[in-house]
Amino acid sequence: MNETPGKSIKPLRQGATAAWPICIGYFPIGLALGVLAQKAGLPWWAVAMMSMLVFAGSAQFICVAMLAAGASTPAIIFTTFVVNLRHTLMSSALALYLTGVRRRFLALFAYGITDESFAVNMTRFRGGSWDRWSALITNHLANAVWILATLTGALLGQFVPPAAFGIDYALIGMFICLLVFQLQGRIYILTGLLAAAISVGWYLLIPGDSYIVGASVSAASLGYLLQRRKRRTG
Repeated sequence: MNETPGKSIKPLRQGATAAWPICIGYFPIGLALGVLAQKAGLPWWAVAMMSMLVFAGSAQFICVAMLAAGASTPAIIFTTFVVNLRHTLMSSALALYLTGVRRRFLALFAYGITDESFAVNMTRFRGGSWDRWSALITNHLANAVWILATLTGALLGQFVPPAAFGIDYALIGMFICLLVFQLQGRIYILTGLLAAAISVGWYLLIPGDSYIVGASVSAASLGYLLQRRKRRTG
């Protein structure tokens, strides 16, 4: 029996309703990224290609910042790879709700996963009134807005004076915001302090840009071991 028009439109409506808060947040951040990329010397088409092929705000900000600082290509690739490893965990969590789905759909769906869309889709899936098509639309509406925002920022970047509107602070501000929202207990605060201390010590003792990745991996590992020990003794 064929689906009624109302049923076929329902995933689009649900996906758009869930995606619009993400899109509102993505647009100013994408504009900032586009402007910073233009100031770092990237042409508009390279910014658009990076957003289409990568679609990872934190990794793109890091890439642009490292390009502006003159970092080597291997260092940029390795750093962004480590930063994006969290997508493996997010995809694994969402895979529980996508069993029996074709690989083509999974590939398209996985491409659109970000921190924000993951949080929205996981909440809706757990609520029980969500399907894969609504989730896919949420992912790719956010993706389209992100590409548009970064491209617009790259095209307008030439008209924006350097350091205007605090745009050069966007990367730092974004990560401070992400950090604050994750400080939900003493173990998280301790892990953040460990990351700060290790990164400073690593930067002073070891030349190069490895302190970013080294501190992140080291602090996360120590935090995991401390949490595991706490659970055993608790």
